[in-house]
Amino acid sequence: MSDDDARRDDAATPLTPPAPEEPSASRVLGEALGQAARRAGMDPSDEATTGKVVWKAIGGARGIVESVLPLMVFLISLALWPEQLAVAVVASIGAAAIFTVARLIQRQPPSAALGGLIAVGVAGALVLFTGRAEDNFIPGFITNVAYGSAFLISALVGWSLIGLAVGFLMDDGIAWRADKRKRRAFFWLAIMWAALFFLRLGVQLPMWFADVDVQTLGTVKLVMGIPLFAPLVAVTWLVVRATYPRKSS
Repeated sequence: MSDDDARRDDAATPLTPPAPEEPSASRVLGEALGQAARRAGMDPSDEATTGKVVWKAIGGARGIVESVLPLMVFLISLALWPEQLAVAVVASIGAAAIFTVARLIQRQPPSAALGGLIAVGVAGALVLFTGRAEDNFIPGFITNVAYGSAFLISALVGWSLIGLAVGFLMDDGIAWRADKRKRRAFFWLAIMWAALFFLRLGVQLPMWFADVDVQTLGTVKLVMGIPLFAPLVAVTWLVVRATYPRKSS
């Protein structure tokens, strides 16, 4: 090969398209989290009031009912028939199933109601297996440990789950990690979400070990549900919107 041919080959090399990159774990996770946040109505790029975002995130009136009714039915059934665990379990599963069927009939996404149905079914099966009504709360404890640990670890290692979700939604990728202000904001948001889950666990688990009355434990769980979740959604939304201010036209 002549020197001229070699120079032409070298010059052509930079123009060769690079091989497609495999999607990174952070990108895949960020996309999954971002899509979940978008379905919940928490897309920072949307024009929406904080109240509207929070209301959509909790599912509106229907979402509230879907969230609290199965447990309330379980507690009411136990109050009426203390020795009939099967009645309480079937009633709570039936309440959750009604919402899932209703969404299917209306051709709405059944994911939220279906997730609730599965959770109620697992809790009910555990109650029937152990014969202890208190064990209805064990799946919730596991969920709090899992979510709390995920948010905490993501913050401590510098890959906040909030940052990954927002980075996808705002077409920012992982560039936020190079911005000290954004990185700090997403760190503390992840810490706050971890604190919410661990707070629930820290209050309810000792009550469970102390054999506190099921009605009391159930009431505490309801109080520490949406009433704590909704304000934190609002805080998250406001912080993210402040971190990514609207560009003036």
